[in-house]
Amino acid sequence: MTSETSQSGLLRDRNIYLIFITTLFAVMGVASIAPAFPQMREYFGISKEQVGWLVAIFTLPGIVITPFMGVLADRIGRKAILVPSLLLFGLAGFSCMFTRNFETLLFFRLIQGIGASSLGSLNVTLIGDLYQGNRRASIMGYNASILSLGTATYPALGGALAILGWNFPFVLPLLAIPFGIIIIFSLHNPEPKEKQDLRQYSRNVWKVINQPDVWGLLILNILVFFLIYGAYITYLPSLLKERMTANSFQIGLAMSSMSLTTAITSSQMGKISRRYSSRKILLTAASLYIISMILLARAHTWIAVFPPLLIFGLGQGFFLPTVQTMLVGFAPLEERAAFMSLNSVVLRTGQTIGPLVIGLAYGLGGLSYAYFGSAFVALLMLIIILILIKEKSGTDPN
Repeated sequence: MTSETSQSGLLRDRNIYLIFITTLFAVMGVASIAPAFPQMREYFGISKEQVGWLVAIFTLPGIVITPFMGVLADRIGRKAILVPSLLLFGLAGFSCMFTRNFETLLFFRLIQGIGASSLGSLNVTLIGDLYQGNRRASIMGYNASILSLGTATYPALGGALAILGWNFPFVLPLLAIPFGIIIIFSLHNPEPKEKQDLRQYSRNVWKVINQPDVWGLLILNILVFFLIYGAYITYLPSLLKERMTANSFQIGLAMSSMSLTTAITSSQMGKISRRYSSRKILLTAASLYIISMILLARAHTWIAVFPPLLIFGLGQGFFLPTVQTMLVGFAPLEERAAFMSLNSVVLRTGQTIGPLVIGLAYGLGGLSYAYFGSAFVALLMLIIILILIKEKSGTDPN
């Protein structure tokens, strides 16, 4: 069977599209409502700092609850966690539309965050359960493309809905309810059959985690979110506004160009992974991050900004699906959900402290220091790959 025929058959698999839609719900919770933040401030009479709680209280459950969700998904099944999570995400998110005081809104955001906490790990877990080898790498690449397209388009969709009122972006989570029902009848996935006692299960999970390659990949996942949430999401808008006097539309266009580059690159990871080892792909990604950050530190014109943004997007397209493919290959089906939920906690940790760390560099010397500091973070990533990541890591144990 040729690779083209194989890929064509793969894309006719209904499971893939159900996983992709799950990924879209996983990144919906913040990106779709961000354009309505100014209207929420005005409606509720709150400060800029209080608006931040709408994000923090939504992401907080992901740090605390996700590991327990992963354990439950291994013990009682993927669908048994995924379906209630989607229903809770949809009901609580849609309830936000009808709130009339800020405290109630925060309460529903907390409940919605509980529903969302497992989505970002179960989607990748399901890919690991259903596919192996190059097929897995291809689907991880497509999934990263879907994620990038979601983060690029949700702000525009949420902004369009916000024209009708601050609460209209909260109609989008309602779609998770019928989708959860579809999952019950249409998702055909293997479920863990071997019911280990909890002590043996815990030992097995720790055995998977306690490997140099795994520690290396988890550290890399923290550091890359220093770049994404620090250098890119937090300080790129400031760079564009201060150095190019960019308006909000121009800032959005520049950021979308990066996401689009990531989406295109990720979609080709099946072909790329057939030609190059995962270690070489990660080394390439880290090198691209370094180049991008150094160029952004010295960028003062639009002509100088777009090349490093595209280079950063290219690095993202290489890095994200490769790390996810490697990680799911370390754990067998019986412990995979717990293992990938730990990775989700690591990601959220990077999201939380990344802006603070890069902010320290910014405080020392402004935007240039922030981006040179980010280049140093990328250099650390390169060193970690050279030291801890072997040429063949993450071989599927099943």
